[in-house]
Amino acid sequence: MTLAELLPSIGCSTEPVLEEGLWPDGTHLSGADLVIGGIPATRLAARFGTPCQVLDEATVRSRARAFAIALPEAEVVFAGKSLPCPEVYRWMAQEGLSLDVSSAGELALARTAGFPAKRIVMHGNVKTSEDLKAALEYGVSRIVVDSFDEIAQLGALATHGQEVMIRVTPGVDAHTHAAIATGVEDQKFGFSLKTGAALEAILRVAEQPSLRLVGLHCHIGSQVRHVASYEETVRRMVDLIAKCGVRIEQLDLGGGFCAPYLPTESTFDLFGFAQRVRGTLNYECALHRVPVPRILIEPGRSIVANAGVTLYRVCAVKHGENRTFVAVDGGMSDNPRPALYGAKYAVRLIGRGGKLQPCTVVGRHCEAGDVLAEGVLPADVHAGDVLAMPATGAYHHALASNYNQVCRPPIIAVNDGVARPIVRRETEEDLLRRYL
Repeated sequence: MTLAELLPSIGCSTEPVLEEGLWPDGTHLSGADLVIGGIPATRLAARFGTPCQVLDEATVRSRARAFAIALPEAEVVFAGKSLPCPEVYRWMAQEGLSLDVSSAGELALARTAGFPAKRIVMHGNVKTSEDLKAALEYGVSRIVVDSFDEIAQLGALATHGQEVMIRVTPGVDAHTHAAIATGVEDQKFGFSLKTGAALEAILRVAEQPSLRLVGLHCHIGSQVRHVASYEETVRRMVDLIAKCGVRIEQLDLGGGFCAPYLPTESTFDLFGFAQRVRGTLNYECALHRVPVPRILIEPGRSIVANAGVTLYRVCAVKHGENRTFVAVDGGMSDNPRPALYGAKYAVRLIGRGGKLQPCTVVGRHCEAGDVLAEGVLPADVHAGDVLAMPATGAYHHALASNYNQVCRPPIIAVNDGVARPIVRRETEEDLLRRYL
């Protein structure tokens, strides 16, 4: 028997502590309210409406800085696809990071932000001629080629020594969800190391007088928790460098560093990664007698995920046969990750407390799979309550859609008690502009 069962009054008044590691830095409880960036969440919901994506600027900058400090000799490249937003790109530029884009659209955001072209890398498994032309026009420093057709096309479009990197599939299993595992064989990304396609790609680039090979690129997946996976990747990539007979100046290990979404999940061991990858690289290069290339890493999720919190308002509560459904005013249009690959989230009610019970938080869309979270909320949760969901800074704005013609939410940056929109709320007028 628990203390709350022995003393029911305590059960009604106690609240669980704020989950460590999930929320933006400095987030704390003030009574039953949640204070993010110095501002109560209930005030943010009242001022900006719901759904509302809140992003703590100080946390974003701190996480970006941590990567630069841990690997001062490396080039830290923010994965722009994780949170495509000009203001966030400006923060990254100010913190000294480079930027990775994967389309002409993401590059347009970078240009709007004034991001220096010499610190932009473009890659993606399919780049259209428009993507490549946009990169060449802006003077993007490096383009990562991903197919033989792309090598030929870029070679024809480029007019001088455009620097390129070759994306290699190293055959390393990162032990993550199949939908976000990108380093294994027999999938759409990169040139296979196992089949010899990677070596062939190096030769093809050498045949293009307008291209200059400066490095190799790889990416083994997302939500990678084991540093050993990166160590094995380094071993395989250095072995390729030794075999190719070409000076490789840069080695991009990609990103994929995990971020916690649930209280049971830990943060990525950045210090251990830096020490072990640096040691493995130096050892393998000495063993193969090749110069040590400069390392590039591409954090995205690990910088912005836990800097974000989404606020929802409860629209209805339904008591089913086996569980209670709490329906909110957002859903898979602003967070498709649970439907895409079973992503799990924590959730809490803000503004008041109460005795907790298990519930299922669901969205407003016409899909049975529109489920946002399984969690615990006060037993008397009702329409009008505000819920907060942490770890929503990465791939929410990027993956948002207009399913059921629902308008996409804003992003509100908070910092030291000041809140400001950096992406405005979409309107029905925005939706109608596309129709003829």
